Amino acid sequence: MRLAGKVALISGAASGMGRATAKLFAEQGARVAVADMLAAEGNQVVAEIKAAGGEAMFLGLDVAEEDQWEAAVAAVLGAWGKLDVLVNYAGISGSATNNLYDTALWDRIMAVNARGTFLGVKHAVAAMRPNGGGSIVNISSISGNVGQNGIHCAYNASKAAVRLLTKAVATQEGRSNIRVNTVHPGLLPPMRTSGMTADPVARAKMLKHVPLGRDGRVEEVANAVLFLASDEASYMTGSEVHVDGGYLAN
Repeated sequence: MRLAGKVALISGAASGMGRATAKLFAEQGARVAVADMLAAEGNQVVAEIKAAGGEAMFLGLDVAEEDQWEAAVAAVLGAWGKLDVLVNYAGISGSATNNLYDTALWDRIMAVNARGTFLGVKHAVAAMRPNGGGSIVNISSISGNVGQNGIHCAYNASKAAVRLLTKAVATQEGRSNIRVNTVHPGLLPPMRTSGMTADPVARAKMLKHVPLGRDGRVEEVANAVLFLASDEASYMTGSEVHVDGGYLAN
């Protein structure tokens, strides 16, 4: 049990990579707060965890709203007395638009992907310091490392912000024994908010740049997040883990 006795809060945990990670964490002994805007789907994840013998609860959370982060962290502390792990998955894609310079979309993507991650980090750090430390895993993307065609520039900018936010907080909070790392997924199954990147023709073109020649599985990202969340990664902070089939090696 790699997370025995740990308490974890995972945003965006109702579907995709977040869902896979929530279930994996529970299998590995963590008590898991499944946080998302999708109540029905989130409660289903909780039900599946409990049916398998794990412990979990659902929390409604719009990550762009600070009061909702305050309430979510307070609920975790109230129920379980501490917070050991935060995973910031919640995010929206930039590929569902024909206007790559849409100002309103810029604002929304930055609010969810960048501001939402910052707020999660802010309130997790405050909860972790009195507990003697913890692990924060922020989900960036290969899009946080390179520019791309056909995607709103806010997606790249927001994921780059997550990358550098992580390094800044890792530097600031190391003495508090709070580790902060990023995972950078590559071509994974489409998000609910995906547009162009969900198109089979577009995905086939993208796969040509992936040395392993296939898209990734959500479980492969979850395994990387589990490692960083666990004590096995106790000397890693400010690090980037690329789960991208070799895309960034090109």
